[in-house]
Amino acid sequence: MGDGMTTYLERFVELNNPEVVVVSTTTPFNIENYNGKISALVNLARVNNIRFINKFFEAVNERVDNGSIMIVTFVTLSSRRARLRIGRIPILKNLYFTIEFLFLRMAPKIWGLKKMYFWITRGRNRLLSKAEVLGRLVSCGFEIVDYESFRGTSFAVARKVKSPDFNSEASYGPLFRMHRVGKHGKIIRVYKLRTMHPYAEYLHDYVIGLHGYAKTGKPERDFRLTPWGRVMRKFWLDELPQLWNVLRGQMSLVGPRPCLPNQTELIQERQRLGAFTVRPGITGLAQIQGIDMSAPELLAKTDTEMIRTMSVVAYLKYIVRTICGSGFGDRVGKGGY
Repeated sequence: MGDGMTTYLERFVELNNPEVVVVSTTTPFNIENYNGKISALVNLARVNNIRFINKFFEAVNERVDNGSIMIVTFVTLSSRRARLRIGRIPILKNLYFTIEFLFLRMAPKIWGLKKMYFWITRGRNRLLSKAEVLGRLVSCGFEIVDYESFRGTSFAVARKVKSPDFNSEASYGPLFRMHRVGKHGKIIRVYKLRTMHPYAEYLHDYVIGLHGYAKTGKPERDFRLTPWGRVMRKFWLDELPQLWNVLRGQMSLVGPRPCLPNQTELIQERQRLGAFTVRPGITGLAQIQGIDMSAPELLAKTDTEMIRTMSVVAYLKYIVRTICGSGFGDRVGKGGY
């Protein structure tokens, strides 16, 4: 480690403390079978080379107490591309990075190719985004304390705050499902196209804590978004899979936007005003007017007003204005996604 890295690490852990364990390992086995107390752990092996990332983080979580620090290193997608020489050749770089993305990023998500991918790569040199690594840490019971990059290598400092979620439904592919509150308060699964990196849903509070909200109602400087995700959101293309919810009778094209099950204040207001008597919609009056889920009382009142004044003309108007780009969708308050 260089002096700069050492100085950075010592901001968070005492490297001379025998209970601060500095390792370079990619297997949970070495953590589970370590003899001695671990008050903090620094792993110098890149997360990109860990075959079972969540199991590794969970193993550390099991060995340390609440408040303990774990520091991990990894190389992000952007850093990897910047350090490769082929990235300086205009035509070849696009071809190379496209093939690399398809094999190292998409193949592990396709049924039948996942085993072949890990047989060939042994889980090494995985393409990981900053959002995915930080999100995995949060899903495994840690909170993000700090993030820094030294000469293309990223350091994430995390603190244990709880036990892991063990979420078997963590979204990873291009299409994912979200639990939302539907008609009469029934929980439904709503479909969307991925516009963010995997595990981004765990980083909402962290991102808002960094930069707050932009004027559009979306998180400011949201690194969780993929380049194509920004385009999809601009034209509402990420909402298209919800047409399947419409066909199944769970949603309507127009109606109150389905909220998260943990948005208690909004749910109570909607119940009080009778907004759950209709199916939720892909768009509605609140979205057209730019009213988001961070203002639950106003949102519930607007939903009720839309239901009370609904007509065929109004229904079509909401759809046309949405297609033309009015509103900004589903920004939610703290804890949402």
